[in-house]
Amino acid sequence: MVLSLPELLLLGGERKLTACVLLLLLELFLEGAEAETSAADIENHLELGKRFLANNQLSDALTHYHAAVEGDPSNYLTLFKRGTIYLALGKTRFAIQDFSEVLELKPDFTAARVQRGSVYMKSGEFSKAAKDFESALELEPYNDAIKESQSRLDPAHKQWHMVQEIMEDGNYRNAIPLLTQLLEIAPWSIPFRKARSDAYIQIDDLEDAISDLRSVNRLSQDSVDGYYQLAKLLYRIGHVHVALKEIRECLKLDPEHKDCFPFYKKLRKVEKSLTSAEQFRDEEQYGSCINSAEMVLKHEEDETMVIFEAKSLLCSCYVRDEQYTKAISHCKEALNILRDAQVYCDRAEAYIGTELYDDAIRDFQEALNIDNSLQRAKDGMEKAKRLQRQAERRDYYKILGVKRNASKQEITKAYRKAAQKWHPDNFQGEEKKVAEKKFIDIAAAKEVLTDPQKRRQFDNGQDPLDPEGQQGGFHGGQPFAHFHHGSPFQYKFHFN
Repeated sequence: MVLSLPELLLLGGERKLTACVLLLLLELFLEGAEAETSAADIENHLELGKRFLANNQLSDALTHYHAAVEGDPSNYLTLFKRGTIYLALGKTRFAIQDFSEVLELKPDFTAARVQRGSVYMKSGEFSKAAKDFESALELEPYNDAIKESQSRLDPAHKQWHMVQEIMEDGNYRNAIPLLTQLLEIAPWSIPFRKARSDAYIQIDDLEDAISDLRSVNRLSQDSVDGYYQLAKLLYRIGHVHVALKEIRECLKLDPEHKDCFPFYKKLRKVEKSLTSAEQFRDEEQYGSCINSAEMVLKHEEDETMVIFEAKSLLCSCYVRDEQYTKAISHCKEALNILRDAQVYCDRAEAYIGTELYDDAIRDFQEALNIDNSLQRAKDGMEKAKRLQRQAERRDYYKILGVKRNASKQEITKAYRKAAQKWHPDNFQGEEKKVAEKKFIDIAAAKEVLTDPQKRRQFDNGQDPLDPEGQQGGFHGGQPFAHFHHGSPFQYKFHFN
């Protein structure tokens, strides 16, 4: 008969004693089996960790070393390997923790002490690095690599104090190269990067300041103030979309942050208006583009680069809406903030719209001075020069007295009115000669402006009836020969 364990415990005398012995043996057997299974699992994790490490799959390797350390926290070698992976991933804080635990378990493990000293040195903690290097040299007094690292600490420590004094005196330009030298020794130092970022801000080099602040945030990982400062700098240079992304990172850490939350609300409004303006411009809804850009200026009155973004959008959309005078005004205000090649091109097109060809040519040249490969400026320059040459000859729009965007119906109506007024049969003597010239120009204007292809050529600065180019059917300098009947200039036109 087989009894359960509870039933065995209820037995008396020798039978009970035997049952207890059996129970104890069973527990010892189970513990041994668990220990064997645990050891096998640890070995498996270590093997998988090595494989991932060999393939440079650091995150996967770290997962398995985590499991191995949890299975056997007293194994200093496993801890050391995990610390080196943390180091490779840039997680210096966790690497130092692992190396410190290794040294508690095995104080004479020189490799761990040197690694921790190196991390301290690269993090700018020179005093802690010096202690680790000294301890390592006691165990390996002839290690030249350790001596070389140790020799850099004292000069770097003194240079950092000198930099702090220079910055207190406001000499930021001289501080920057010294900080750059320090960062070659200590690239993971948050204080050094933050100090160089502050110095860049003081000399108005915001792009480099932003680069250093990004590094500070990566190293600290949970810096609310770092994300706020980064968002402010990005906003100052007009990168509103990116600034909004950074301020959201701040709010993830502290949703009610006293600085991040109100700034986020303002950023969101400005970003929405800018995005809408850009979208409306691309969709050729220029009135809506103008309204959205004006909304940006209502939300922001101080930051010049954000104002530049709004003004350049107004410049662009007013040009495309053929409101050239307003466009020129906004383009000028944008260019007063920043010399931008595209804004110069926009203003040049507005000048073309107002027939100020010299000004247009000058602006296209300014755009090319900024970007000599800008095709828009090259094409615009050629167009402006053609139109300027054309203006020196005859302007068909002016001849008929119509706007450049006049419809075919408006052009035909203007032609009839002008042809009736300047018909040569209405004049005598010298006046008749003037009328004949006028009438030929009027007929030429009607022919060009009512023909879509010829009108397109003319709008691009080419006269399709230019006798020098022998275009449009004029050959041998006899334009409108088909109007001659019998004796010269005996016109027989009827106007309905």
